[in-house]
Amino acid sequence: MRIRLSARFPRAVHAVAVATTAVVIASAGLLGVSAQPASATPPGIPSKATAQAQLNALTVATEGSTSGYSRDLFPHWITISGSCNTREQVLKRDGTSVVVDSSCAATSGRWYSPYDGATWSAASDVDIDHVVPLAEAWRSGANSWTTSRRQSFANDLSRPQLIAVTDNVNQSKGDQDPSTWQPSLSSYRCTYSKMWITVKYNWGLRLQSSEKSALQTMLNTCSS
Repeated sequence: MRIRLSARFPRAVHAVAVATTAVVIASAGLLGVSAQPASATPPGIPSKATAQAQLNALTVATEGSTSGYSRDLFPHWITISGSCNTREQVLKRDGTSVVVDSSCAATSGRWYSPYDGATWSAASDVDIDHVVPLAEAWRSGANSWTTSRRQSFANDLSRPQLIAVTDNVNQSKGDQDPSTWQPSLSSYRCTYSKMWITVKYNWGLRLQSSEKSALQTMLNTCSS
């Protein structure tokens, strides 16, 4: 931050201005302003070639039912660091100039939703989407997992399973797979397919025939 002063600017006022500037900068650091814009991109998105190999390796089977399913069987959000839980970690990772309070709740920032191209300035307008929805995972093999494994899946920050998006877009997606729901921003469908494929591959989940066909069509739009 730089304050430009004229030659006639009183020294006393100059001193106050400089001191005030220092306090503002220090306060911003204490509140957790990001020094650099966040990447707004989940980690671990594979190349087209890798995603294709993973898609080819996935087991195709008739989708299971949601019998016995409950979101409570996938405990989230869990504490990740200090007072920050998984949702708050993703908001900080995917946002720009994010400011958090002492409980790690985002009080300001900007979030770009790659599903629909919208930008939001209030964390309340943003949901953290499970790219592979919890109910979809249940129908694809997670019904046989331990609760501990389901918790790890629901809070997976090492793969592209969690992403900050417009809240009502996330709600409209629900638990649908790519055969019935894809991002409205068509330019993001390549990335979305690679994210979905690698999550299912790394977690050993199955996919149904229509889902595989949709993913292949989306993956074919990728240049790399």
